[in-house]
Amino acid sequence: MSLLQINKVNFSQYIPLFSWLKSYSKQDFNGDIFAGIITAILLVPQGIAYAMLAGLPAQVGLYASILPPVIYALLGSSRTLSVGPVSIAAIMIASVLAAPEINALGSPVQNALILAAEGGLILLLMAMLRMGGLVNFISHPVLTGFTSGAAILIVLSQVPHLLGLSSNICGINPSCYSEYLTDINIYTAGLGGGSVILLLFFGVPLFFIFDKLTIKKAITTGVGRCAPLLAVVITSCLVCFYQLAEQKDVAIVGQIQSGFPSFSFSFINNYVQWKILLPSAFFIAIIAYVESIAIAKMTANLRNQKINPNQELVALGAANIVTAFSGGMSVAGSFSRTMVNFSAGARTQIAMLIAVFLLAIAVVFFTEQFTYIPKATLAAVILVAIFPLIKLSDIVKTWKYDQGDGFAELITLLGVLILGIEEGIAIGIAITILSFLRRTSKPHIALVGRIDGTEHFRNVKRYQVETWKNIVLIRIDENISFANVSYIINFIETETNKNSAIEHVVLIFSSVSYIDSTAFEALETLIHSLKSSSIVLSLAEVKGPVMDKLKQTRFLEHLTPGQVFFQTIEAVETLTDQSTLRTR
Repeated sequence: MSLLQINKVNFSQYIPLFSWLKSYSKQDFNGDIFAGIITAILLVPQGIAYAMLAGLPAQVGLYASILPPVIYALLGSSRTLSVGPVSIAAIMIASVLAAPEINALGSPVQNALILAAEGGLILLLMAMLRMGGLVNFISHPVLTGFTSGAAILIVLSQVPHLLGLSSNICGINPSCYSEYLTDINIYTAGLGGGSVILLLFFGVPLFFIFDKLTIKKAITTGVGRCAPLLAVVITSCLVCFYQLAEQKDVAIVGQIQSGFPSFSFSFINNYVQWKILLPSAFFIAIIAYVESIAIAKMTANLRNQKINPNQELVALGAANIVTAFSGGMSVAGSFSRTMVNFSAGARTQIAMLIAVFLLAIAVVFFTEQFTYIPKATLAAVILVAIFPLIKLSDIVKTWKYDQGDGFAELITLLGVLILGIEEGIAIGIAITILSFLRRTSKPHIALVGRIDGTEHFRNVKRYQVETWKNIVLIRIDENISFANVSYIINFIETETNKNSAIEHVVLIFSSVSYIDSTAFEALETLIHSLKSSSIVLSLAEVKGPVMDKLKQTRFLEHLTPGQVFFQTIEAVETLTDQSTLRTR
C-alpha cells in the first residue's frame, strides 16, 4: 500500500463523511435534499424555542443550529443524527443560569458559552481516554426517570408563556393560583392554544387522513413536519396585522441579530467562571452524549449500520467547542429532528448540511420576519415535542419487573423535581450503583442435583433431582469478590453444618468468570476450615481465566486432596457411590 493510500484510509477514519461519499448516489441525494428541506423547517422554531427555554437570546439557539451540525456531519459516525439545541440540555442550562451565585459571575450568554466549551472539552477528554462505555453507569431506568422529570419541569416552565402569565411563584400553594390565573392574557392563550391544536392535528389525525387517501408516505411526512413553521407563520401574521404585541401585550421574540455568528474568545480568560461552572458542564455533557448515542444507535439499527461510540465523543465534543466560540448554546442529538430527518428519507449527513444551508440563508436575510413570533407559539412547539417524553407509566412497569430499578427511576424523577436536575440524576446514579452492589453482595446460590437418567444438574428447589448424602453440590451464579465472598462462605458453612454425613463440597464455577484477591484468600481459609471438619472442597467447571489465576498461586496445593473436575458429572461419579443416592 502506498503512502497516499495510507493517508486516504486515515483521513476517512477521522472524517467518516468522506467514506460515505465514495458510494454516494443520485438516489441518496434525492433522499437527502428532501429530508434537508423538511428538517430545515424545524430548525428555526426549535432553535429559537430552545434558546427561550434556556433563558437566552433567540440568536444563541439559531447559531447553535448552524456550525455544530456541520462539524458533526464531518466527524460523526451516524448518518442521520441531527445535532443542535435540544430541550433537555436547554432546561439544564436554564437551571444552572437561574442560580443566584451563577448570575453574579457574568451575563447568561457568557455563562452558556463557557458551559458549552467545558462540555466539549470534557467529551474530547473522554474520547482520548476511550471512555465511551462510561455512560453505561447511567441505567435506562435512571435515564427515563431523569427525562420524565426534566420534561415535567419543561412543561411547567412553558405554561406561563402559553397563557401569557408571569413566572409562577405560587409553588405548591393552591390558594395562590386562584389569583395568579386571573392574569391570563386571552390573546396569548388563544395563540398558544391554537398552535397546540394545529400541531396536534398535523400529527396522528393528519397521518390517518393521508393514509386513507393513499398519499405517499414521503409527502405525508413532509406536510406533517411543516406544522411548527406553519404555526409560527400564522400566529406571527396575526400578531403583526392586529398589533397584538403593542395593543394586547402579547409577548413576542423581538428583534433578532441577523447575519452569521462571529467567532469570539472573550469568555476564555475568566478562571472563576470556568471553575464554578465545571460540575454543571460535566452533567450537561454526559446527558448530551447519552441522549445522542441512544438516538444514533436506534436509527443506525434500523438500517443495519454501525455507530462508533468513541467517534461520537469526538464529534459531539468538537461540535460543542465550535458552538461556544460561535456564540451558540450546548448541543446534542435531537430525537424529534433526527426522526424527522430519518423518516423524510435522509441517507447521509448531506441532509443536515442542506438544512444548515437553508437555515443560514434565513438567518442572514429573514431575521426581521422572526420579530413578531409569539412566545406562546414557541411554548406550544416545545410542549408538543416534549410531552411524549413524560413516561410515568414506565415506573410501574419497571417496578413490576425489578423493584430496585423501579425505585431508582422513581427517586430520580422526584429528585429532579424537588432537588434539581443535577442532584436528581446524581441520586439516581448513586441508587443504581448501590442497588447493583446489593444484588452482587447477595448472589444467587443454588444447591443442585442430577436429573434422573441425564448428566444435567439443576436447582433442587425447582426440579425433581437426585442428591447424595456424602456430597453437596453448590452452584455460584456470580463472580466472586470482596463484596460477596462472606455471603457465599456463610451459605456453604450453613449447608455443611446441617448434615454431619457430608464429606465433600463441590463448588460449581460455571457462572464464575472472575475471583478477586480478597475472595481468593477467603476461599483458601474456607478450605482449611472445612478440612478441620473432615470435609474436602473440590471445584467443577472452572473457566479458563479463573483457572489461569489459580495456577499462578498455591491455591491448588491448598485444595489437595480436593480436585478440579472438568464436569460436574465427573465429580459426582468420582466422589459418590450408589449407596449414598437419595431423591429430593
